[in-house]
Amino acid sequence: MTEPTSPFLREIVARGYLHQCTDIDALDALAKDGGIVAYVGYDATADSLHVGHLLSIMMLRRLQQHGQKPIVLMGGGTTKIGDPSGRDEQRKLLTPADIDGNIASIKRCFANYLTFGNGPSDAIMVNNAEWLDRLGYIDLLRDIGRHFSVNRMLTFDSVKLRLDREQPLSFLEFNYMILQAYDFLELARRYGCNLQMGGSDQWGNIVNGVELGRRIDDRALYGLTSPLLTTGAGQKMGKTASGAVWLNADRLSPYDFWQHWRNVDDADVGRLLRLFTDLPLDEIATLERGAGAAINQAKIRLATEATALAHGRATADAAAATARQVFEQGGVGSDLPSVTIARSRLDAGIPAYEALREAGLAASNGEARRLIRGGGARLNDAAIEDENRPVTLADITDDGHIKLSAGKKRHALLRAG
Repeated sequence: MTEPTSPFLREIVARGYLHQCTDIDALDALAKDGGIVAYVGYDATADSLHVGHLLSIMMLRRLQQHGQKPIVLMGGGTTKIGDPSGRDEQRKLLTPADIDGNIASIKRCFANYLTFGNGPSDAIMVNNAEWLDRLGYIDLLRDIGRHFSVNRMLTFDSVKLRLDREQPLSFLEFNYMILQAYDFLELARRYGCNLQMGGSDQWGNIVNGVELGRRIDDRALYGLTSPLLTTGAGQKMGKTASGAVWLNADRLSPYDFWQHWRNVDDADVGRLLRLFTDLPLDEIATLERGAGAAINQAKIRLATEATALAHGRATADAAAATARQVFEQGGVGSDLPSVTIARSRLDAGIPAYEALREAGLAASNGEARRLIRGGGARLNDAAIEDENRPVTLADITDDGHIKLSAGKKRHALLRAG
């Protein structure tokens, strides 16, 4: 591979987004002419995307920043099947109403990352149900299916891993890669799309689409994947003990989103600044060279910049201010996650372990009990020593709330409703 010369690919390489590309030299030439129309597909399996999707969203953002056109493809059709990539079992099948509701909610995730409109580099959002719902099965088999080798499909990781582990792979899921390839062909025909981007686990599916375009329409299509994001300890990034790090504020508060980035490992700060913020590379280089208090400031910068992209600058600044109040000044910030408990329940008293769970500081009552037994739970900054200790109206402070804490970094407020 020669060193890219187009501003788009130079930045993709410099910031660490590139894992594989089907023909980087040809794509580089296309990018220099402003001729890239690229898409990333998102299935609507939940009502929000999460941090695991954020790398590809940032790639679309970089594309648009360099004058190329991004397409967000919502999988209204493919969600009815379910992508087997990275799955140990078949996804739960959703109803059309569930899928439509999820798509409507997911649209909000992109508001601060991309500019949508009718201009040459404005992003558009498309739903593959437009063509997949009308696709005849016989037509699919005859016109599309004949270009796929089952022998080769069986070698793809998304299929091979399931078969090697002797875990069922339904015929429904086996068809997913054919439909994803067909999506690429349809987007090329309808919108001039010539690049599909995605995570490294999508490489086989992307190559299928590139080859399908060449075989049927003699089109030059390209694929580009990003690396699998892992922490310095080798764990998959984007998951926490309490679940996914959601992008929609109604699934995860902006404060908790801010905290996710604030608490990353020291060794990951520079890489994450390059991937998930718009800070210049020379500034990032300075930030990641710090140690001690300086690296903590770099984490705060990462948290604030990443949160500003997801939720807006004012919300990010409020989350940072709350963190300062809680951690540096020992106070209670107004932006802490808040849960309202019926006044009648607090009047009677609820066990401390139950209060921790309802506040979102533990995933289950058992986890909350273990947190208390381990000395990691606090009520109004005092250690909770008895897991059955009742939390009551008497615990409400002069500020009108009850502060619960799990460890030193996770806090929530209970209010009487």
